[in-house]
This record gives sequence, C-alpha cells and structure tokens, in this order.
Amino acid sequence: MRISVQTAPFDLGEEANAFAAGVAGAGAVVTFTGVVRDLPGGGLQAMEIEHYPGMTEKAIGDIAQQAAGRWSLADVLVIHRYGRLAPGAPIMMVATAAPHRKDAFEAAEYLMDYLKSRAPFWKKELTAEGADWVAAKDADEDALHRW
Repeated sequence: MRISVQTAPFDLGEEANAFAAGVAGAGAVVTFTGVVRDLPGGGLQAMEIEHYPGMTEKAIGDIAQQAAGRWSLADVLVIHRYGRLAPGAPIMMVATAAPHRKDAFEAAEYLMDYLKSRAPFWKKELTAEGADWVAAKDADEDALHRW
C-alpha cells in the first residue's frame, strides 16, 4: 500500500504500469485519475489545494485500510496532489489490485467516494474575479450511503 500526498505532477502511465508490475496474484487492476475540472462557463485559472501534513496521510491511510478490510485486495495506491494546479492537471489517482475484478472496482469506487468526502483537503477556485472556497456537495455525502 502506498499513499503519496505531493505537489509534484505524476505520470499516469508510469504509475499504473509500476503498480501493476508490483502486484502478485492479481487478476484485475483498476485505476482512476481525477483532473482539475474547469468551471461550467470556463474561466478557472487555477485550483489551490491545502492540507495538513501528517493528518492527511493518516486519514487517507485509514480509508485505504478500511477498503483492504472490506475487499480482497492485493495492493492499493493513492496519490493526491496539493498546491496550485491548472485546469486539466491530474489531481489524484487511485489504483487497486485484486484477484477478481469486482473487488478491484468496488474498492476503487469506495476509495474515490471516501477521498472526495473524508480526506482533509481544502480547495479554492481562482478566477479573474477572485477566489472562492469549494463547498462540500450533498451528492458527495449521499454517495457514502451505499457503503
């Protein structure tokens, strides 16, 4: 299990290939990458993401451990960036490996839902008009109820 909270960009293909090559006994590898989304009408200049070092890694590690306890997983990878990110930049990546695809897919979805709602990150959208903190969405909280 690897958890990385970093400012540096990451190479999606390189990370996915290294993750897949490092798991034994897996019949399935699932990856998801989130990117900084522009605003509906455009105009996002950047997103600034803040976190508390130490607390963030522990919280993500706890979420990953919960996933490993619920599904038969060979390995888990979570990368999440912070700092100033441009629209279209990769912001996070989740990878799960399991003997069977159902476990890999469900664990990846669980991780994504819980990271979105429970990982301690604070996001600010920067536009020409100024900066606005991103509020929690009811839909993100609702997604947790299925788990």
